[in-house]
Amino acid sequence: MAKADDLLAFREEFPILARSNYLVSNSLGAMPRAVSDRLAEYARDWSELGVKAWASGWWDMPVTVGDIIAPLIGADARSVSMQPNVSIAQSIVLSSMDFSGGRDTIVMTELDFPSVRYAYQQLAEKLGARVVVVPSDDGLSIDQERLLAAIDERVRLVSVSHVLFKSAFIMDADAICAHAHSVGAMVSLDAYHSAGVIPVDVKRSGVDFLTGGVLKWLCGGPGAAFLYVSPAVRASLEPALTGWQAHVHPFAFEQEMSYAGGIERWLTGTPAIPALFAASAGPEIVARAGIGAIRAKSVRQTEWLIAAADARGYRVHAPRDSAKRGGTVAFDVPHGHEVAQFLLSRNVIVDYRVGAGIRVGPHFYTRDEELDECITAIDECLASGEWKRFTQAARAAVVT
Repeated sequence: MAKADDLLAFREEFPILARSNYLVSNSLGAMPRAVSDRLAEYARDWSELGVKAWASGWWDMPVTVGDIIAPLIGADARSVSMQPNVSIAQSIVLSSMDFSGGRDTIVMTELDFPSVRYAYQQLAEKLGARVVVVPSDDGLSIDQERLLAAIDERVRLVSVSHVLFKSAFIMDADAICAHAHSVGAMVSLDAYHSAGVIPVDVKRSGVDFLTGGVLKWLCGGPGAAFLYVSPAVRASLEPALTGWQAHVHPFAFEQEMSYAGGIERWLTGTPAIPALFAASAGPEIVARAGIGAIRAKSVRQTEWLIAAADARGYRVHAPRDSAKRGGTVAFDVPHGHEVAQFLLSRNVIVDYRVGAGIRVGPHFYTRDEELDECITAIDECLASGEWKRFTQAARAAVVT
């Protein structure tokens, strides 16, 4: 499978690639070398400037770092705010909704990431809303017609994943947004498993809200998520989950809330500055590599993984159609949990999910030979019985 690959020039930007076969960017992207320098810059600012560091750029970072994310999702500058995590970002969206006047419904799917579902389920009742969950027929995908049929004039908000986390199934964002808007509903799209590995275009889809994080394919580390809000609704809605950064005059310390007019109104309290310092290097590298080139390589490498799994009789939990497949291939192997532990012991870094199996997430910095190394190691583990050594290992030790 090996071929000329200009994207491999970026490998030197990621130190961990020199000492491990890193195939888990679907869970945590590799850390760019530049992050160490940027975190040192943060420490130096705090040490030397103290409280004056806020005026040196810290205060504006939730928006300036958002501006680095914006081109990667097809958004304009000053339309993306940084948030602590997607659960918070989605909760901010939900808190801006009005569920009166006969529009009391939120539509989600059975295969959305549980953390977002938990937030919606717990908040919906308090807001006077009900959550309708569209089921999956196969545990891998959501039937589009069934989803669209659930979106009617009672729906205020459709909150679904762009790429499903277990199977990497790509939902048709354009069709969902078009239908939702035709019946007067809004759409909040969770792009955590798409941004950085497949093209995302908020203008083309017309999505009202889009959330995601830099943790995975954007290689920006934990603690920095993002929230895009479309111009159509950005200045008209008022999130109840808010804070002083969202105030039009935050340093006036007024007693009543008066919202800022732009993307700032979607902020909350004091931002997590260290995470924002770490967050930008990865998206900058992804932008240089180019989403088009990243996507083409991902399609080729995931197709190879599916063929290798098929040849061994493993059940593949990923779409066969590359147009419907994100960046991850999951497959069931015998004794999958133990085999995943064996791979980790060999420094072949993958993860395991109950109901999906071993998940392999190659990225633009992955060599073709590393995929072959992974599959060969699985063959060796099963043939030798090495998996038996890991039957007593705690499940918590698996990368999550």
